[in-house]
Amino acid sequence: MTRFIAPLLVFGVLVFFFVKGLDPERKLNELPSPFVGKMAPAFDLPKLGSPRERISNTDYAGKMALVNFWATWCVGCRQEHQFLMELSREDQLPIYGIDWRDQQEPALSWLRQLGDPYIATGFDEDASVGIDWGVYGAPETFLIGKDGRVLLKYMGPLNWSVWNAQFVPLIKAEKGLEQ
Repeated sequence: MTRFIAPLLVFGVLVFFFVKGLDPERKLNELPSPFVGKMAPAFDLPKLGSPRERISNTDYAGKMALVNFWATWCVGCRQEHQFLMELSREDQLPIYGIDWRDQQEPALSWLRQLGDPYIATGFDEDASVGIDWGVYGAPETFLIGKDGRVLLKYMGPLNWSVWNAQFVPLIKAEKGLEQ
């Protein structure tokens, strides 16, 4: 009798998690980050296409910035790329890219073909910086405050609706503006 209880308990737990995963109220883009409200992890990477040059968190020290993890193999990254181009033209915040778990030549070709919205792009071939930042998959975008704290982590392709609803209020609050 006891040998049947353990498998039933395991099955019950699996069913619970399966049903919870089907919850339509679940927000997939709001996976918590341990860094929200804390200092963003320090990093130092070679620049994409210029391995002797470096990009690090000191590049945006003292100013608000976006750090966007992307890759050429990422369908969502292609979806959000036009938005990032538009955002960079508006010059609201500097956008720093981290080419994550990718290859340099396809990434450079991507930026030549689609445009480059980034102030600079780091090349994280081995995903070590992505691991330090708790990146689950691309695209993921972090809003960094003037003091280096992570104000928001967003998973998935950015668009104007997401930007206005989630990023703009935090940017205004950080800048001390009325919402």
